[in-house]
Amino acid sequence: MEETYKDRTSLVKGAKDIVKEVKRQAVKKVNKAVDKAQDGYTQRSYNRFQDEEDDDDYYVQGGNYGVEVNDDEGSSEATEGHDEDDEIYEGEYQGIPSMGQGKDGMVALGQPMHDEYKDRHELETERKADEEELAQQYELIIQECGHGRFQWALFFVLGMALMADGVEVFVVGFVLPSAETDMCIPNSGSGWLGSIVYLGMMVGAFFWGGLADKVGRRQSLLICMSVNGFFAFLSSFVQGYGFFLFCRLFSGFGIGGAVPTVFSYFSEVLAREKRGEHLSWLCMFWMIGGIYASAMAWAIIPHYGWSFSMGSAYQFHSWRVFVIVCALPCVSSVVALTFMPESPRFLLEVGKHDEAWMILKQIHDTNMRARGQPEKVFTVNRIKTPKQIDELIEIESDTGTWYRRCFVRIRTELYGIWLTFMRCFNYPVKDNTIKLTAVWFTLSFGYYGLSVWFPDVIKHLQSDEYASRVKHFRNEEVSHFVFNFTLENQIHSNGEYINDRFIMMKFKSVTFEDSLFKNCVFEDITSLNTYFRNCTFMNTTFYNTDLEQYKFVDSELINCTFFHIRTGCQISFDDDYSAYWIYFVNFLGTLAVLPGNIVSALLMDRIGRLTMLGGSMVLSGISCFFLWFGTSESMMIGMLCLYNGLTISAWNSLDVITVELYPTDRRATGFGFLNALCKAAAVLGNLIFGSLVGITKAIPILLASTVLVCGGLVGLRLPDTRTQVLM
Repeated sequence: MEETYKDRTSLVKGAKDIVKEVKRQAVKKVNKAVDKAQDGYTQRSYNRFQDEEDDDDYYVQGGNYGVEVNDDEGSSEATEGHDEDDEIYEGEYQGIPSMGQGKDGMVALGQPMHDEYKDRHELETERKADEEELAQQYELIIQECGHGRFQWALFFVLGMALMADGVEVFVVGFVLPSAETDMCIPNSGSGWLGSIVYLGMMVGAFFWGGLADKVGRRQSLLICMSVNGFFAFLSSFVQGYGFFLFCRLFSGFGIGGAVPTVFSYFSEVLAREKRGEHLSWLCMFWMIGGIYASAMAWAIIPHYGWSFSMGSAYQFHSWRVFVIVCALPCVSSVVALTFMPESPRFLLEVGKHDEAWMILKQIHDTNMRARGQPEKVFTVNRIKTPKQIDELIEIESDTGTWYRRCFVRIRTELYGIWLTFMRCFNYPVKDNTIKLTAVWFTLSFGYYGLSVWFPDVIKHLQSDEYASRVKHFRNEEVSHFVFNFTLENQIHSNGEYINDRFIMMKFKSVTFEDSLFKNCVFEDITSLNTYFRNCTFMNTTFYNTDLEQYKFVDSELINCTFFHIRTGCQISFDDDYSAYWIYFVNFLGTLAVLPGNIVSALLMDRIGRLTMLGGSMVLSGISCFFLWFGTSESMMIGMLCLYNGLTISAWNSLDVITVELYPTDRRATGFGFLNALCKAAAVLGNLIFGSLVGITKAIPILLASTVLVCGGLVGLRLPDTRTQVLM
């Protein structure tokens, strides 16, 4: 009995020795695979290896001592099905971790330390090192993919979105006079439309830019352009001014995300030597949007025949048709974006290796087929992905209501956007953010301020000339006469009109003062800027006219009758020279930036971004002094074209510098913040420069010149990014 017990003890001891040898051999092979993969074995392999250890212990404890163990099977399931030459994608889906992983706080032999055992500083240090390695590798990959059909297709798709942004800016100025007249807006509320659109664009730029760093460039751009298109279409049909302001506010909120997202998106599929030039070419679509808006305004708004009405309550005038036409670039960009992939650089940044690899392969294959080299193979097998630092939150999925969960999700996303924004003020991008803030603010303040001041000065010169040609008629006595022609730019004082008929007439800027109308008939009358001040009407009939009560200022109506009065303000552009002139001036001012766009695109990578930025802003500031000699409309238009042509190079270089100075995880957020600051500076410039129209030229000239020159000098202090890869 004792001998049997000894034999059994020796058998158990031998089995344990065999199991230990199996473990030792398995660890050696695992370490060999780790060394070959360079970045450590995948989590799945370690999970399976750890499970194998647990299984071995189970066999020993269960008394299966008689099982014969072969050394050749010591590789375990961790390496089964894997060849030593196989590449392992970092970021590849690793499956659900096993329950035994990390048991009792132990780390399996051959495994790196789990992230839960590291503090946040260590994780951020590892992520920073990974990002630096990714930046260098990604540049090489983009160069291998080449520049071809894919980039050009994306160029035109994103160009349509940028064109929609340019259209939105010009739409405000073009529809403002018509919309205010059509909706009978008093002068006290006339400035709200322009300001509220810029307010929406300011908030939208910050929000959509931050969202692009959270959910992706393509996704964010699709949503913001859809919001813009929907509310732009809706605004063309609403009748009330309050609802119209609401629609244009959200339309501006949507389009505000176009600029930061478009430039971040396109820069991430361009190689270093192509980036400056092609981002500058992309800027031309903003100019094309301005030309498109000017041409459509000139072709549609002044033509009264482009309108219809349904009774007196619903009026659909030509400016509403213009608003619909201006939404077409936005709709086109949304449709085209559905066929484009996400930015692969963003996907790598958030750890989606396989999706990014497939898109990069698509870019490579598309360009190679276009070159006639379809047999060329995409040689990249593994791309470095930065270590992901998860921010876990708890949402009441079981007990909370759906709107509670939505509220928590929205709050979490907004908080994430805010945290990303605050990181724009951390080292090493803090100094760059402060300098870019100064440059963006000064350039926007000077450019938009003078851009508003120029047209206002031209309109002021036109109004002075128009007022100088007014005709005065005093002490008229007209009886039994039929007026059936147009009266324009006239003032009639102390007149008497007895038994007269005013039939099928148009009154344009006509004022009757201290006059008497007795036994008269007004029939089929259309009036614009026409008023009766301190007049007396006796036994007078009004039929199918737009002469409402507010046009009779301190007047007395005795025994008068009104039939079929047309309510609402009436718009008429027939023979309206000033309307055509304003659109033509904006068209010339927008077209003048074409030479500057071409020059900046060709020289951006040759002379450098900083030289282009500083030189353009300084020259723009100097050109402001030529405004002293602008005493006529033609001279002011020439100065406007010169100014726009010089400043466009600064805008293009500033866009390129901004996307290159920020790392991928906060590129769109930083750009969105600066673009929001741009809109705030534009509103401030509009208020300050607009208040000085007709008062003095000295203050606008000195103010614009000073801020532009100072901003250009600050821009020269920015780091040169011409030879850098995208961080």
